[in-house]
Amino acid sequence: MIILLKQYAEHLETPSEDDNVLVQGVAGDKFALGYFGLAYYEENMDKLKAVAIDAGQGSVEPTYENVQTGKYQPLSRPLFIYVSSKSAGKEEVQKFVEFYLDNVGKIAKQVGYIALPEKAYTLAKKKFAERKTGTVFKGAKIGITVEELLSK
Repeated sequence: MIILLKQYAEHLETPSEDDNVLVQGVAGDKFALGYFGLAYYEENMDKLKAVAIDAGQGSVEPTYENVQTGKYQPLSRPLFIYVSSKSAGKEEVQKFVEFYLDNVGKIAKQVGYIALPEKAYTLAKKKFAERKTGTVFKGAKIGITVEELLSK
């Protein structure tokens, strides 16, 4: 066991915030496993192999549709901004959150991320306007869409 750990220690962890570094590391090492956005995988499909997941209903590949519909969970997740209740009352914060929710879907597509369906942004705006705090994701089941969770 110690020999294996020593032999494979270089494969255990190479953290990086740069997805291009991760792609290079994973592509150059048959023992490597990396986590990065679908856009980076799609740009490097010739060098990488994606992991399909099976939650008991058959394998699910990481595709735009499977990520957006919640089928590629738990290896996909939405990105959020969090605003404190105190800050939410400030006009400049309100304007930023409104701008963000109005534009993040378009910006996401430009940088290769997967935008949420428009209804999710509408529901998020409604929750913010009502100053509802907390998460709707605690205990969420695989396959539940963001819109379904935000509708609760």
